[in-house]
Amino acid sequence: MFALFMFDPLYWLMVGPTILLALWASFKVQSTFREYQQFGVRSGMNGAEAARAVAHAGGAMDVTIEETDGFLSDHYDPTSKTLRLSPDVYHGRSISAIAVAAHEAGHAIQHAKAYTWLTFRSQMVPMVKIGSMLWVWVFLAGMFISSMPWLQTVGIILFSATVVFQLVTLPVEFDASNRAKAVLAHTGIVSTQEEATGVSKVLGAAAMTYVAGALTAIMTLLHLILRSRSSDE
Repeated sequence: MFALFMFDPLYWLMVGPTILLALWASFKVQSTFREYQQFGVRSGMNGAEAARAVAHAGGAMDVTIEETDGFLSDHYDPTSKTLRLSPDVYHGRSISAIAVAAHEAGHAIQHAKAYTWLTFRSQMVPMVKIGSMLWVWVFLAGMFISSMPWLQTVGIILFSATVVFQLVTLPVEFDASNRAKAVLAHTGIVSTQEEATGVSKVLGAAAMTYVAGALTAIMTLLHLILRSRSSDE
């Protein structure tokens, strides 16, 4: 997609600012994580212990916690009820590790409580995977095959699934963070105002990456619509 539009001034005018925002958000989440990686929590828990405690306190009793490779590769897999934590989070005893682990445990709690938006997002995954593989080629075919311009519309519809997925992700991620912060405070895993502030900053920085992703998807969709209309004229 990037190669397709890299020489299109309209693309950079519309989508360029959101790409810059996404780059800034990625830098911000990494720098904030590393900043609060230097500070521990009084509870002395590591990320794996905190994730288990938060999940259990929230009603997710059957979640499995595993270590996975990568930096900030943490995620919750609802298909196997498995919470996978990166090494820095799994073993870490810092504010950053606790924040990220608790956030992922928040997703496990959402799953246990049948949180509507998480269920909807999970159901969308197969459709989004198919759409993400096909939309560019379908849109391109509509641009270059003069007898089939309607394929551009099909490509736009396929990409729209990604936009909806990104938008649905926002309430899922914000809710997971809110659940995590509430349980951390209630259980005493985070016991001081300084620790709570650090957790909020780490999770707030992470949230910006999802906001940037949603904005990029929206502006890309608008760009595709404008490109389609201009080719019809």
